[in-house]
Amino acid sequence: MKFAADLLLDPLSFLLIACCLVGLALVLRFRAPRVLDGLYLAGGVAGALFLIAILVIILMNMSARWLLIPFPGSTDYAGYCMAASSCFALAYALNNGAHIRVNLVLGRLGSWRRYGEIWCYGVAALMALVFARYAVKTNIWSEKLNEISQGQDKTEIWIPQLSMTIGAILLALALIDHLVRLLVTEHEGVAKTALGEGEA
Repeated sequence: MKFAADLLLDPLSFLLIACCLVGLALVLRFRAPRVLDGLYLAGGVAGALFLIAILVIILMNMSARWLLIPFPGSTDYAGYCMAASSCFALAYALNNGAHIRVNLVLGRLGSWRRYGEIWCYGVAALMALVFARYAVKTNIWSEKLNEISQGQDKTEIWIPQLSMTIGAILLALALIDHLVRLLVTEHEGVAKTALGEGEA
């Protein structure tokens, strides 16, 4: 764990990891595209399962109240599931055009739109990489410091934080994947049909 923490503190190591992610996206997209799409789908399925888990926890909490059985930490567990649902589904939502996009500028670029898309995906990929880096660092430090939830559940906080870390890495990979496709192929970013464009 200490080696991983030291690796993430070094900016050069961060650049190396970013280059490895770009290489991974290139190799997988052109050699095994179904692997990347499968990863995004798995994230979406995990997000959906955590939504169902929220429903189950709420129903269990209601039943426990009716039966006068204590269920400490139920709201904390529901909160962890909500965060996990949001984070796991980020890459899947991006890949299916479900993120909110403001096309006011891109729509007016005309033939320069592709370069605008490249700029947007480049900045977004860089921000996602930084977010993923700090999500991993947060996870490592929470485990090192043995940080415990302040709620009634008394959960080691690095466990629910794993969902944020995995989701951030998946989102960074998805953005890099789209950026690589924009640079190397005629891919136009998020599918126009998913955005409602190109429809008669």
